[in-house]
Amino acid sequence: RLSERIEGLGDGLVSPLQAACLNALRRSLAIALAMGETFSAQSGLAELKKANLEGRVPEPKQGEFGELLQGEALVVLFTFGNALAYLIAPHVGSSTVELGEVEEVLTDNAPLALQGALWELDQDIGALATDDVKLVAVVSAFAEALMKKVQIRAENGARTSVFTAGSWKVEADGLTIAGFKPAKAAKGSMIAMAFKKPHEVVGNHIAKYQSLRLSKMLMAYDFERRLNPFAELGGFIFTFMGDGKPGTGKTTLIQMMAGLLNDYCKVAGYPFRYQNFSIDQIDSYQGKSGQNAKAFIDAVLDPSVIGFGTIDDIDQVAGKRGDRQSSAGQQEVTAVFMGAFAGAGTVVRGNCTFGMFSNYPENVDDALRQRAGARFLVDGPQSKEDYIDILSLLLGKNHSIPVGEHELFAAQEIKKAAAASFEGHSKPHEEGLLKVWDRVSGEIGKLDTLAKMGAYLKAIQQADDRFTGRAIKNITDAVKVRAMDFELPDEWMDQPDLFLFKPYDEKLAMIRGLMTPISVEMVIQEINRYADSEFRYADKSDEVAIQGMVRDFGRTEEAKRRYLEGKG
Repeated sequence: RLSERIEGLGDGLVSPLQAACLNALRRSLAIALAMGETFSAQSGLAELKKANLEGRVPEPKQGEFGELLQGEALVVLFTFGNALAYLIAPHVGSSTVELGEVEEVLTDNAPLALQGALWELDQDIGALATDDVKLVAVVSAFAEALMKKVQIRAENGARTSVFTAGSWKVEADGLTIAGFKPAKAAKGSMIAMAFKKPHEVVGNHIAKYQSLRLSKMLMAYDFERRLNPFAELGGFIFTFMGDGKPGTGKTTLIQMMAGLLNDYCKVAGYPFRYQNFSIDQIDSYQGKSGQNAKAFIDAVLDPSVIGFGTIDDIDQVAGKRGDRQSSAGQQEVTAVFMGAFAGAGTVVRGNCTFGMFSNYPENVDDALRQRAGARFLVDGPQSKEDYIDILSLLLGKNHSIPVGEHELFAAQEIKKAAAASFEGHSKPHEEGLLKVWDRVSGEIGKLDTLAKMGAYLKAIQQADDRFTGRAIKNITDAVKVRAMDFELPDEWMDQPDLFLFKPYDEKLAMIRGLMTPISVEMVIQEINRYADSEFRYADKSDEVAIQGMVRDFGRTEEAKRRYLEGKG
């Protein structure tokens, strides 16, 4: 019946996607039944089944027999859903379907359980699969929903310890079965995006330089060890925040980084997944926003892909705790992101990075903002050369206007521009921080020892109590990144055998060989760069709050005046 339903979607000939679904279903059934036999043999159910056929199951064993039959049904159902989700994953496109809960979860015995599941899948395909793409989406969604329902049932004391304690690998498919834990197939996502080349990102020198380096860092990830040498050495940027005025190039920076990663992954043959979390994923239904945020995080964290996750306009997406204007959905998102970026269970493997972008970072919850390990000030074009370059770039080529005395894009040469930008942070930029710097320098002289730098950090903390231990960790992480102030050669990306495909320990040794010692200048520049950003946010945040109060007081005064006039 089910095969007829699937074959009936076309014009008589079975399409490649229909064939893929049928093969996945048959293979999943075979794996599930084999897993059922294994469970039966290891749990003692096989002997009880034999005794039952002969009508000699002892009275004390009747209860155990029923429980084990139920356990086998759950094991077979979950394995069927797990294998089906895994095998169909490479064929899943961007189309999605909304399925409710799976209802036909029968646990009398394994064959009946599978019949019930196949019957319900048949009904779903009949109702929702209007074409081949929808067919794949329905099969994938059903497999996920089935696993979720069986997991809940299994938590209610089912006799499945043999299954949960073991692990099995189906070599032919590369599928690992480890209890009631879903296996994830390596699946990249097709990206529809206008990529940008580095020279097309005008200005933003430090942000551009760090994005380029971070893209290459991600490519050092070792899929066998499931770890990145940069994460082990302490110079990996897991989260970063890009802030700047509207129109300064935050979206262009995202397009550049996604484009670089996409190209590098194509050459290496790695699956690449880009995900963006935006305001349209905030849902009025209670708990749904948090679920959407968790799904976004899990998709990017998947250790079987190179992941890049962006949260554009994070000030609108994630709410400030305690802010009456933040919706429940925004508060849920904040809680999920805080737990994912620096929670008790956070594991940084180095296969992915998260970028938070905002025009108004002062509106982001302080604790969430401080979970951004690196700060990219996206300030757009600054110099005369930058403005000439951006004018030329945006005009395009449909003109014959001479360039004049200017070498196009020479100012956008990343390494030279970044070095000058870093040098600019030898002294603070923000007025509040500059006062602290001048006072501390006047009292203890040049900051050239750890003790003096520690005194400077304490003085910053006294000026802004939001400058905590996490801020110091973010600064030292940024310093470690600077200690790796080298760019992995382009040849290593173009010819994967030179670096990417080498064993983990060899990659680690190659990176160690390129590292430079940490200097006083590096530490001072990174303290100032990070503290500048915090003072910039704090000043803006305070100013916004003051302006709001002034408006409220003005309204109160005006209301009072009109009220008294009305009475008089």
